[in-house]
Amino acid sequence: MHKPKVVVLRGAGTNCDYETKCAFEYAGAEAELVHINEFTKLRKSLANYHILAIPGGFTYGDDIAAGKILANELKYKLNAELQKFITDGKLIIGICNGFQILVKSSLLPDLQIQEQSTTLTSNDSGKFEDRWVYLRPPSFDLRKAKCVWTKGIAHIIYLPVAHGEGKFVAANKKVLRQLKNNSQIVFQYCSQKGKLDGYPVNPNGSQDNIAGICDKTGRIFGLMPHPERHILREHHPHWTRIKDNKKEGDGLSIFRNGVQYAKKNL
Repeated sequence: MHKPKVVVLRGAGTNCDYETKCAFEYAGAEAELVHINEFTKLRKSLANYHILAIPGGFTYGDDIAAGKILANELKYKLNAELQKFITDGKLIIGICNGFQILVKSSLLPDLQIQEQSTTLTSNDSGKFEDRWVYLRPPSFDLRKAKCVWTKGIAHIIYLPVAHGEGKFVAANKKVLRQLKNNSQIVFQYCSQKGKLDGYPVNPNGSQDNIAGICDKTGRIFGLMPHPERHILREHHPHWTRIKDNKKEGDGLSIFRNGVQYAKKNL
């Protein structure tokens, strides 16, 4: 495969689509911005793409709840096409509002469960959190990692958050335990030294500091922080003061992993 084809899904209120498209292009993919109506009106088909990206923003004004309306469109208008897309082994990533959409459409954490088992709700701080945070994998042992999007990331990374409803909550202790046992927790909010702590380290009050999860296959990935906003080294808020040899931002490896997986497997 020369270049994997990525569809960056747009809707009313999406506002991170161009940055997400740019990130995939930096990673070596061919990316296209497509409005949800193009699929629901059968003018385009998901079958023509290898990766589905649902970017950040405030789709439909976050009416009812963040991401809920677009989640319902996916669930009730594109369900069969999405099921085929996933069965074919293709990749999905949801960022911020995209993560909210994935959990509220039940694509995460478990496609087989039709009822929503997790959610992202209002921040404990009661305000919109717009700043940079540190993230870590639950285990720094790469052998325990499942998510194809984070292959090789066994260190702390730095990404921005911008959300008012980012608190991850599982329906019950059983769901949370399954996420841990199945290695579906991908990122946790942490301090600069990797310690799990409360606010402001955890910007929203998420259970177990959860910032991102994947499905059981590791191919569907959702996270609240924005990797597309830290693609270049110069995106770092303190890049002029940091003395290191990094030539790229922490977020680029996430997109590169997805693109490389598609090249190799699809």
